[in-house]
Amino acid sequence: MTQVSRTPLADQAADLLLARVRAGEWALGAKLPGETTLAAQLGVGRSTVREAIRRLAGGGILDSRHGSGVYVIALDAPDEWGDVLRRADIVTVIEARTAIEVEAATLAAQRRTPADLRAIRRALEVRTLPGQSVEEHVDADMALHRAIVVASHNEVLVELFDGFVPRVRRTMVEMLRIRPTVSERDDHDAHTAVVRAIAEREPDAAAGASRTHLDALKAALS
Repeated sequence: MTQVSRTPLADQAADLLLARVRAGEWALGAKLPGETTLAAQLGVGRSTVREAIRRLAGGGILDSRHGSGVYVIALDAPDEWGDVLRRADIVTVIEARTAIEVEAATLAAQRRTPADLRAIRRALEVRTLPGQSVEEHVDADMALHRAIVVASHNEVLVELFDGFVPRVRRTMVEMLRIRPTVSERDDHDAHTAVVRAIAEREPDAAAGASRTHLDALKAALS
């Protein structure tokens, strides 16, 4: 006789952590509380928390960094997207990002609220903070791009962007450890141009600046 099996505690803990990430309790790039704190919050042991984190790390949601902690690197990564993106080369992914982000920048320039603009400007500032590790810089960069997509007020574009984050992040971290894509000055100017166009509500300029930046990234990664 077939018996009903209980869902492993680690799976339940992983589902709860993922739900909290999706709910916005931890922002992109944020550090999770320690194992002891999470264990108490979830009502499980530390070993269960570690296994739950391993599972979410395998799904591209969390990144466990030795000696530093556990960080949110994606707010969602549906299995279907994960399979597709693992098979895709990075240039193909950047081309798809361009389709999403150019339109998002256009819409953001039209629809952004004062709160959206504050979030975008804060993300731009964080991106340029000195002393960042490669991982921290890439996470800050992804957070800026996501803030712009969020300002488009198009939920589908946000979901599509979130699906790309794990694939792009891994490649950017690997590449930046070898060489920068462009000079820091040019890179900062490119991002500033997008933010300025959004702030001034200039959709065409926002789209052009976004495309120029992503085309440069694509060329560097080719």
